[in-house]
Amino acid sequence: MKCVLLVAGFATRLYPLTLHTPKPLLEVGGKTILDRLMDKVEEIPLIDEVILVSNGRFFTTFIQWATKCSSLRKITVLNDGAMDNDHRLGAVADLEFAVRERNIHEDTLVLAGDNLFDFSLKAFVDFSLARGADCITAHRVEDPEQLKRTGVILVNSEGRVLSFEEKPLVPKSDLAVPPIYLYRKDTLPLLETYLSEGNNPDAPGNFIPWLLQRKEVYAYFFQGKRYDIGTPASLEEARRVYAQPFPRN
Repeated sequence: MKCVLLVAGFATRLYPLTLHTPKPLLEVGGKTILDRLMDKVEEIPLIDEVILVSNGRFFTTFIQWATKCSSLRKITVLNDGAMDNDHRLGAVADLEFAVRERNIHEDTLVLAGDNLFDFSLKAFVDFSLARGADCITAHRVEDPEQLKRTGVILVNSEGRVLSFEEKPLVPKSDLAVPPIYLYRKDTLPLLETYLSEGNNPDAPGNFIPWLLQRKEVYAYFFQGKRYDIGTPASLEEARRVYAQPFPRN
């Protein structure tokens, strides 16, 4: 199994903090966001390689991070070539780039490099393998405004995803989907098909409604907190929580 970490964003909403430091390498509670994500990945014995997709501006920075990382997993850093936000490839295109560049033919865990959470990734992977299907994560969110900034799903009684909408103006449920997915190996070639049809290459969730028309996708429901580090306010909130005496990984 592979893990692809999408870290190629330019985080313009966090300027000037992210002018010279990529968002995943900002510190939260004494550790970088990326190091905290790697701690989660370390729980999964099946993963033998972690692939970071960086932009061109911060490629060298991530290479330097990788050389110092204490993970036992092989770490590969890819450069998608984008040097500024106006020329970004987009998260779906970055994922397809990683699949093509590394010739991935294995089940793949996909994580955005700007999310923190306190549930077990191993439990999610085990759930997906037991289902034998593509799986996404979901949790209940009460705040309608927060739901408008994320993916929102409808599911049936078995947890099969019936619909997915990225950043809906009018959310159809309170089930929010963070960018934490597990795609089966036979799904990965569909990324190229999706992009070749001219579909949106940007937010990673854009691929899912297209995929639902072709394959079964199930939702893994988790308890606990999740922090999407996208604004100074959300960064400050995460720093406050993780600065507590016994911060979560």
